[in-house]
Amino acid sequence: MCIPSINSRRFFTILTATLWLFAWPAFADASQEALGAASKSMPSAELVGQGRMTYLGFKVFDAELYAPGGTYRPSDAFALKLIYLRNFKGGEITRSSVKEIKRQGGVSEQQLASWEKQMTSIFPDVSSGQSITGVRTTSGHAVFYFGGRKIGAIKDAAFARRFFSIWLGQKTRNPRLRSKLVGNGA
Repeated sequence: MCIPSINSRRFFTILTATLWLFAWPAFADASQEALGAASKSMPSAELVGQGRMTYLGFKVFDAELYAPGGTYRPSDAFALKLIYLRNFKGGEITRSSVKEIKRQGGVSEQQLASWEKQMTSIFPDVSSGQSITGVRTTSGHAVFYFGGRKIGAIKDAAFARRFFSIWLGQKTRNPRLRSKLVGNGA
């Protein structure tokens, strides 16, 4: 009996592809589980990237970016999950967000005040280990989840663009974290 020969490179390519096909559902399920209630807004979400935010050596939060098919596009739906590594008051989260949106420029004080009021009513106090997930919907709005429940939405595409740019935009304060979240190609 003659057994066809196969070179080792081709064998490992075929083996890797086969294993990937069998493992794929587990990766998708893990992404859905990690997103919790936010997965209802993005049923085909997969992890794009992740990284840690530190400030003066202190661990602030771990960030995870999810998008349909694992491909991030700023104009499409995506979810950004922040897992806090310290305790923060909701007011601190709001003030920090306002400061970063303002730093990016191009927003009137009146608009910023309106967004601040809305964020204040949404963002809760968080303890180390808790998470807030922001989802940019297909309609361009921002929906927020705290752990396993929806806590609010801001139905303003300009807000969603500015808010998520804090971490994902070209003017982010932390380009290294952005790179880990979206990759160098986005």
